[in-house]
Amino acid sequence: MRVRSLLPALAFTVLLGLAGCAAAPHRGAAPGGSVSSGSDSSGSGSGGAGSASAAGNGAGAPAAVPASLTFTATTLDGKRFDGTSLAGHPVVLWFWAPWCATCASEAQTLPDLATEYKGKVEIVGVAGMGQVKEMHQFVSDFDLGRMTHLSDDAGVVWKKFGVTEQSVYVLLDRRGKVVAKGWLDNQQIGDQMAKLAAA
Repeated sequence: MRVRSLLPALAFTVLLGLAGCAAAPHRGAAPGGSVSSGSDSSGSGSGGAGSASAAGNGAGAPAAVPASLTFTATTLDGKRFDGTSLAGHPVVLWFWAPWCATCASEAQTLPDLATEYKGKVEIVGVAGMGQVKEMHQFVSDFDLGRMTHLSDDAGVVWKKFGVTEQSVYVLLDRRGKVVAKGWLDNQQIGDQMAKLAAA
């Protein structure tokens, strides 16, 4: 009688264990063990999802790393920069050149935007078409030190995002999908960053 009374409890425990195993893949794992971003993150230079990043997405879970952010570069300070560190965050990539008058005009607005959206939208300058010394001078002249700037004189990041001229903004949402690309005036970039932060 005692064995018979334990059988229903044992069966219930086994069912709970099976249900838990079945629910595990819904955390974003795709067949084959890779992590899915939940959408096609393709755009200029982007593709499917990659591996998980150690950077959090604000919810305590690892962010999926889309192909758009799988790049490495060197900052103007000579440090290694890993694009996967941006996973899970809205991102503005600003492609500029130190001799560009339009870039100089934009540079007068970006420091304020970087302060306003700190912790909400990541802004990364991608400098090219110039000497490193000139790039440093540009950053100093316009007080752009609050932003990370990459020295992309070889054009690796420019090519990845299909950028062929300055000044160009590439905006990516939290999933790494390119949602806007091109020239934006100071009002438009502010509006776009507000949308990215709210999404």
